[in-house]
Amino acid sequence: MLIARNISKMLGQKQVLTNVNASIIPGQITALIGPSGGGKSTFLRTLSFLDPPDSGSIKVDDETFAFPNKNGNNRPFPWPKVTIVFQQLFLWPHLTIRQNISLPGKDSNDHRSTEIVDDLIEFFDLGEFAGRYPNQVSLGQRQRAAIVRALALCPKYLLLDEITSALDVEHVSKLLTHIKSLRDKGMGILLVTHLIGFAERAADQVIFMESGSIVEAGGTELLSSPKSKRLGQFLSLVGTAN
Repeated sequence: MLIARNISKMLGQKQVLTNVNASIIPGQITALIGPSGGGKSTFLRTLSFLDPPDSGSIKVDDETFAFPNKNGNNRPFPWPKVTIVFQQLFLWPHLTIRQNISLPGKDSNDHRSTEIVDDLIEFFDLGEFAGRYPNQVSLGQRQRAAIVRALALCPKYLLLDEITSALDVEHVSKLLTHIKSLRDKGMGILLVTHLIGFAERAADQVIFMESGSIVEAGGTELLSSPKSKRLGQFLSLVGTAN
């Protein structure tokens, strides 16, 4: 499991996360929902070790990383076992779409890596654009490329930050199908989404976060029968907006 215990984080003078506890279980999809500015993306960044927390610990299977790191331990962080797809995408502009997808795994000894990349490019309809540069394709195509880049690494834990924001209905459906198949193969997935319907279709568990703290967590039944007044208010407002 990928387990966060008492994760806290400040950005400047603002307390963004406060004693957050969560578990990402292999073979399950967890949806992280909540209002904008509530700390969801920051939490994913701490879990991916790209922006380590100020305090708390992260356990990745049998290995525990404690923060702050008082002992100066320089153990490598568990990448690509834990891989994140950012909302901002972060594609290299000087590389083609295929090169962007292939580069992170170029040192892999897996003889199937090229085959995996080819299969994903085909599944997500990127074949026609694979030789183009990011500025030569649409935002939706860039988003699909960022997703494929992460999937090609075959992580054990996959963190997804609003990765449907630029996708059309067809590719949202394809993404849903694919991440469900990865879940069924044992991958643990945490996804941040503002699409409650997508969360309901995709997730096994739901976490509602606001102001850097977890307000409520449980099964997807929370999306239709929330226990807390605040989650009920949030879902009502989201339903009105949609």
